Parts: sequence; structure tokens; C-alpha cells
Amino acid sequence: MIGHLSGRVLSVGADTAIIDVGGVGYEVSCAPRTLQKFVVGETVSVAVETLVAETFIKLVAFEAEDERRCFRMLQSVQGVGSKAALAILQVLKPGALLDAISLGDKAAVARAQGVGPKLATRIVTELKDKTNGIFAGRAPISAPEASEPAPSGAGFEAVSALVNLGYDEAAARAAVTEARGDGDAPVEALIPAALKLLAPK
Repeated sequence: MIGHLSGRVLSVGADTAIIDVGGVGYEVSCAPRTLQKFVVGETVSVAVETLVAETFIKLVAFEAEDERRCFRMLQSVQGVGSKAALAILQVLKPGALLDAISLGDKAAVARAQGVGPKLATRIVTELKDKTNGIFAGRAPISAPEASEPAPSGAGFEAVSALVNLGYDEAAARAAVTEARGDGDAPVEALIPAALKLLAPK
């Protein structure tokens, strides 16, 4: 199976690109965010996931290995195919995706095109204990690039607010998760509840 490609970009389409590697052109599918960074004639190096079915072999390219791992992890959830997984990674980079999963933030996942509330809930529920190994260390609260919309959701916003107040990120995550429980409390309720849990005993 192909897991990595380095070569020159021959062409860029609506959702695919062709990369010339040693005279062989490999067609790869990508999220729009990745395709926008490809420039015809320039050299790129991408992580690749090879999808094999009875009627096709498809290559999906990613900017980094952690994104490829997230793509594979997302597809372990029933109802999430390659198209939905790419849509999720279009709106949430790996760090933001793992934040959403660890916080049960289904609203952030549901921002992806074609991902409804029920599927988003299934994703954050089923993957909560399966995110180890995506990063070498703990996933950070992600700072999105200026060109990207910030991840949404009360849990994410509450953790970000607590970190901005000077609290340790891991402690903030744990407090927000405990304060949230199984409900969908708004950020205005989550922050005070988490602060109570973080207060010195």
C-alpha cells in the first residue's frame, strides 16, 4: 500500500490533484484546505491513505501523518465514509478534532458538511477512548489559522477561556468534561461550574 508520496504537482482539480513521482502521475483526493496549498509545478510531500474496494483503488493525501491517522480513526465509526471523514478534517484540524472528541463537543464535529447531529454524537462517543497515538504527546488546544473558522462548541470555548485565565490546559479539560457530564450546557454555565471544580480545596 502507498503511505507517502513526494513529487511535483502536475494538475489541481476540484477535489483531486495529480502528483508526478518519477514519471508516474498519481491522482490523489484531498480536502479543499489541502488542495488550496498545491501549486502546479511545485514539489509536495504528503501522507497517503490507500483505499481499496472491489471496483476502485483510491489515494487520499494529507499534509501530515497525524491527519491521515485521524482520517483512518474517523472511518472506524459506522456511517463515516471517506467523504464524511474528509469533510470533518476540512473544518477541524487534528488537534481541534481531538479536542472536540475529548470534550464530547458534537457541535464542532457537526459543522462538517454532510455530518448531522446524530452522526456527530456517535463520533465523539465512540472515539472518546480511541485517540491515543494520533500525536506523540497530548493533543493541544488548537489555535486555528486566520483563514480558518474557529472550532465551535461550548466545551471548546470553555476550555479556551480557562486556559486564557491562566489555568493548566489538562486541568481545564478535566474540569470542563466533569462539569459538562452528559448534558449540553452553554458556555456561560460551563465556565463557572468548571471554576468551582478548579478552586483550591
